[in-house]
Amino acid sequence: MEHVLTSAEMKASDRAATEEYGIGPLVLMERAALQTVRMILDRYGTDIYVGVMAGSGNNGGDGIAVARILQEHGIRAEINMVGELSKLSPETASQLETAKKLNLPIHYGVGSVLYDVIVDAVFGIGITRNVEGKYRKAVEAMNASKAKIVAVDIPSGVNADDGRIMGCAVKADITVTFAYRKLGLMLYPGASCAGEVVCVPIGIPGAVTANKRSGVVTFTDWKKDLHFPGRNPSGNKGTFGKVLLVAGSRNMGGACLLSALSAYRTGAGMVRIFTAAQNREGLLKKLPEAIVDTYEDDTDSEITQEESGTLLSGLEWADIVAVGPGISMSAKARSILAVLLTRCVKPVVIDADALNILSQSAELLGLYAFGYRKNDSDVIFTPHLGEFSRLMQCPVAEIKKDMIASCKAFTRKYDVSLVCKDARTLVSKRGKLTYLNASGNDGMATAGSGDVLTGIIAGLLAQGYSGFEAAVMGTYAHGIAGDIARAKTSAYYIMAQDIIKSLGDIEKE
Repeated sequence: MEHVLTSAEMKASDRAATEEYGIGPLVLMERAALQTVRMILDRYGTDIYVGVMAGSGNNGGDGIAVARILQEHGIRAEINMVGELSKLSPETASQLETAKKLNLPIHYGVGSVLYDVIVDAVFGIGITRNVEGKYRKAVEAMNASKAKIVAVDIPSGVNADDGRIMGCAVKADITVTFAYRKLGLMLYPGASCAGEVVCVPIGIPGAVTANKRSGVVTFTDWKKDLHFPGRNPSGNKGTFGKVLLVAGSRNMGGACLLSALSAYRTGAGMVRIFTAAQNREGLLKKLPEAIVDTYEDDTDSEITQEESGTLLSGLEWADIVAVGPGISMSAKARSILAVLLTRCVKPVVIDADALNILSQSAELLGLYAFGYRKNDSDVIFTPHLGEFSRLMQCPVAEIKKDMIASCKAFTRKYDVSLVCKDARTLVSKRGKLTYLNASGNDGMATAGSGDVLTGIIAGLLAQGYSGFEAAVMGTYAHGIAGDIARAKTSAYYIMAQDIIKSLGDIEKE
């Protein structure tokens, strides 16, 4: 697990390193430069011509130190001072004086960009206004060059807090970021400018964030970080959990098939499906392992007493419940959901159409409000941005301005683990660190992908994970499976079924 910091949090960490532990800014700068040089040498070797584009802040000082250390390695390197000399930070001024004494070539402004490698050290994490004038010309010149671009800490022009592009931004091949990842490197559109992000230590003590109880975290090494529940060698199908899946209206049998299969492939012992009668034959042919109960999907009517009895029998049988994929917004679906949720005291995953129904029913949504919960079983909501917008009664554009704040606001009101799905999915719960998921790719933007995630989370929940654990690990595993599927073929080729198949590759590891 790694902490992901805002610009203010990173600056506070720098201050703590200096004020509490006596590690001065020039020491941190030198270590940052050494790590950046190491990355350049590892990736591009020594037969290169390097140009450093330096601003007047400490990011520029990092870059100047990079040029000096490269020269010590016998590499041709020169400095292009883009920043105002009258505004140099004390540390950057010190680095520039050292560079002059060592006779490094220094240009004032940007002339030629005919380098093999360009080091972008114009702006750091503190940018708050749009890139204009000579700075914009410098960014455009870097992007137009044929050089490989290594960004120092963050590509110039990317807002470190939310990933916004401040007018324009450098498009780096590699970003060497220091001590902690920054939110702007992980959130889009900033993430699309960062290239490969490598987070390196520069000597800030781990104690700075060791007891951090708020903020954002992520995983970066799935072979170390991803954990599925242990298997009991003497267990039976009941040992590994029984899932009741309420999914699939008429013509939407695929949604419940994908969710059910994902729950099985994640390790659940048994899956019982409550679905429209039209789906029964197809499900039993494609997934004979499942138990299938049905209702008549006559859309305009409510659930019958007999159907309600079947549903509640399944609820009593199950260890956990998953509801929503493909159930539609019909009167029948609404009545099914009302019967299920008002009687359910077991852990539940609520997705898709079920969330849309909740967004239109204050009574049902209120079941999960703090102060009104009648039980403490785990509840997981898994909305995409459109569904979350309806739950929040707030436009998507407003939510996207600060998704983290929006998710935290929702989970302050409702006692749920929230999986807010987007290009970067967030998992939030009151009292927990917010998890920002970095796994997955654009090939997963395909029909049925969300149904697969519901099944994965349900499978983990059935095997004993807490709601928040299942939400985090399920989201991470879903993205990793998508990345494996892409590696086998391409982002264009991926279908939801390919994500399920790739779960097996994860489990082998």
